[in-house]
Amino acid sequence: MSRRALRRLRGEQRGQEPLGPGALQFDLRDDDDAEEEGPKRELGGRRPGEAGKEGVRVNNRFELSNASGKLRKKKKKQKTKKSGTGEALENGLEDIDRILERIEDSSGLNRPGPAPLSSRKHVLYVEHRHLNPDTELKRYFGARAVLGEQRPRQRQRVYPKCTWLTTPKSTWPRYSKPGLSMRLLESKKGLSLFAFEHSEEYQQAQHKFLVAVESMEPNNIVVLLQTSPYHVDSLLQLSDACRFQEDQEMARDLVERALYSMECAFHPLFSLTSGACRLDYRRPENRSFYLALYKQMSFLEKRGCPRTALEYCKLILSLEPDEDPLCMLLLIDHLALRARNYEYLIRLFQEWEAHRNLSQLPNFAFSVPLAYFLLSQQTDLPEHEQSSAREKASLLIQQALTMFPGVLLPLLDYCSVRPDATVSTHHFFGPNAEISQPPALSQLVSLYLGRSHFLWKEPATMSWLEENVHRVLQAVDTGDPAVEACEHRRKVLYQRAPRNIHRHVILSEIKEAVAALPPDVTTQSVMGFDPLPPADTIYSYVRPERLSPISHGNTIALFFRSLLPNYTMEGERPEEGVAGGLNRNQGLNRLMLAVRDMMANFHLNDVEAPHEDDAEGEGEWD
Repeated sequence: MSRRALRRLRGEQRGQEPLGPGALQFDLRDDDDAEEEGPKRELGGRRPGEAGKEGVRVNNRFELSNASGKLRKKKKKQKTKKSGTGEALENGLEDIDRILERIEDSSGLNRPGPAPLSSRKHVLYVEHRHLNPDTELKRYFGARAVLGEQRPRQRQRVYPKCTWLTTPKSTWPRYSKPGLSMRLLESKKGLSLFAFEHSEEYQQAQHKFLVAVESMEPNNIVVLLQTSPYHVDSLLQLSDACRFQEDQEMARDLVERALYSMECAFHPLFSLTSGACRLDYRRPENRSFYLALYKQMSFLEKRGCPRTALEYCKLILSLEPDEDPLCMLLLIDHLALRARNYEYLIRLFQEWEAHRNLSQLPNFAFSVPLAYFLLSQQTDLPEHEQSSAREKASLLIQQALTMFPGVLLPLLDYCSVRPDATVSTHHFFGPNAEISQPPALSQLVSLYLGRSHFLWKEPATMSWLEENVHRVLQAVDTGDPAVEACEHRRKVLYQRAPRNIHRHVILSEIKEAVAALPPDVTTQSVMGFDPLPPADTIYSYVRPERLSPISHGNTIALFFRSLLPNYTMEGERPEEGVAGGLNRNQGLNRLMLAVRDMMANFHLNDVEAPHEDDAEGEGEWD
């Protein structure tokens, strides 16, 4: 720890460095005694010549009541003096470490390692230091390998404020307020509802962005970013374009810049860590923050920082935990297992199972017993805790296999494990179990297996799974009533997946899950900056209505209008108000897909003008 940090912890100013070996030791006297005795010792408590012989003289007779009994004396030789100073510095650092531990306990910051199940913190509490991926990378590779050349760059940058979500880079454009702000809507029952707001200048940039998206040309977004370098939706849309072109570094940099722009607009009362601040996803201005956090979380997971990605996942879930617009409950168990934070996953399941029915989600039904099993494999646990965790894991995995039998064979196939004949030919786990699943359940199973199948590949895990599979088969053969009850729940509960699950599948980009989406979702036009917007969207402003240039439209545009009634050219007035204006993007995308197929065989030279006697439509196209 630097000397400057030590001074801050002790509340000193520059020039108050310790003068002796006991200067870093903390006094156990009352504050009133310290204030009274302090000036006396300086003025008349000791003689100037006695300071070097006896060290610190004690005038208060209660001062040593809790001390060790003897004061340290300075050594005359320089070497001994240096060693004494170093020893005192170590003692002072130990005391400071104790103070830091107390500060962390009181402010909610945990030391590295899993938190106990009895922790009083909110289950969605976010730790500041774990939002920085460098904290996690330092544990893997060391501080020198991670920091490297970052310190000189940090001294040269000039930015208006320090942020938690990202670290500003010197290569970014100079920050100027883009017109993005946040306001407090209301506070009730310990929760605070916030909303982002766009100024008139930012609204103009948003309108230009929508025109650039309709043009389907990424260069138009680049031109917009030259004038508005911190426009969030443009940064996110261009990030997707860079990612599709395999430029991951630039894509991540653009997402970080978008997060920095939004964090600079935070309300002073908005807290990232408390879990008590809400952002309504129905407001389009708030969705950009959700999507930026999700994209950053995905980059962190691919970068090998699951602990940091878990904090981002908790942050997204805390913004609207009841509705969960991005359905982070389908992902948080995976990140907790990858980060080896088994206690947190178990605690979340225990606290939310009663009111959220997490066991009805295949990912929680299988991830929680896996967490118990992996916890039982830790050698530092007492033997009775290991056996208890193993029993709990076996009980929960048997319930999961009974409720979701269609998961077993695809999971073994992902892990390249061939099941024995008694399992593969049994009617309960056979191919019919996967085929008979409702479509919504098949979608959840595909999402879970495509994301988390590699967590089951360990030989010990497979052996434990095989043991419990045979126990489930015994219960099925004996006619356990729980088997029939689970079959009835499968048919009733999973008729159709809600919209937030479809939105999560689209954002996850897992091929197996995307292939299981229903046709009414796959035929829609999905915009990268706003995938599957809610039907009850709350608009604070709309695009300006402009006159329709129908009279000046060309023949091809009029022909498209006859094919697709909802097609509108750039600048036309929507026919159905706000909703019609927003459906323009979807109609335009469907139109462009049809145009690409049609233009391959569409030749203007082959079209002949109809004769007058063919005016009633009896003529034919060549």
